[in-house]
Amino acid sequence: MRVSVIVTILNEGEAIRPLLDSLIQQSRLADEIVICDGGSTDHTLEVLNEYKDWLPLHVIVTPGANISQGRNRAIAAATGEIIAATDAGVVLSPYWLEDLVRPIEAGETAVASGWFEPDPFTDFEVVLGATILPDRSDVAADTFLPSSRSVAFLKSAWAAVGGYPEWLDYSEDLVFDMRLRERFGPFTFVDTAVAYFRPRGNLRAFFRQYYNYARGDGKANLWPLRHAVRYFTYLVGLPYILRAIWHEKWYGWVLLFGGLTAYCRRPAERLWSGTWGWRPPARARAFGLIPIIRLVGDVAKMLGYPVGLLWRWQNQSTLIRNQ
Repeated sequence: MRVSVIVTILNEGEAIRPLLDSLIQQSRLADEIVICDGGSTDHTLEVLNEYKDWLPLHVIVTPGANISQGRNRAIAAATGEIIAATDAGVVLSPYWLEDLVRPIEAGETAVASGWFEPDPFTDFEVVLGATILPDRSDVAADTFLPSSRSVAFLKSAWAAVGGYPEWLDYSEDLVFDMRLRERFGPFTFVDTAVAYFRPRGNLRAFFRQYYNYARGDGKANLWPLRHAVRYFTYLVGLPYILRAIWHEKWYGWVLLFGGLTAYCRRPAERLWSGTWGWRPPARARAFGLIPIIRLVGDVAKMLGYPVGLLWRWQNQSTLIRNQ
């Protein structure tokens, strides 16, 4: 079966080279690579032209396209029966494509979930990756919903569910996954098909990322109970604990330290194995960052989610037409 790799990009410049280099080094080469550029104003297209002697590149330029629109345009233009999706800013393991498409070619599934892992450059990125990203051991294979930085599916399956939701600019891959699962059943999980990516480099970039994710959740009405629990924790639970501490109630400190431990335990366990060679002061700073990162992420989500909900309420007629 022909396999098409699809990617969406915007102003990647030199940063697109690691992805293209990793596509050259695949154990199974793609039959074609369809890249949808959202209207780059830098030298991204010039960089892509350099690789046309090495890769079967087909570049589409669609100024102003969001991620969903770009993916749909790339898939529509693809000639392969199997679509393998990834993102700019990642490096693919050498067997990524071969392993990812194998269960689809064998007729075992319509969708194969790949895996992703952080590739940090700085100490902060190490801590951020350990705090917000799961280990393979944290994931239940039968319920895992893949990121579109590492997933493959039949082009016919994409068409059957109406493609990526173009009214969403964030969380679009989750909605797409859910539609595929509802239509075709559980996916095959291929944890050897790994896409490596760099976490955000500072708290400001991380805040913006999680704000956008939560806004996408609100637009798509995803995880309402999870968001409600977060609001309850910060607006009811935390004030109750602080009030108890203010009034010198012993259980206030118990609740605070117990909650903080539960809040940070799993990230700390993941971080521990990654900092074994660090000096004690660096390790102390790293572990001290965990609650700060969790707090910044939660605040970003609590601010972004209602903005998405407001958009959803204001665009009900659009949603009805698209759903």
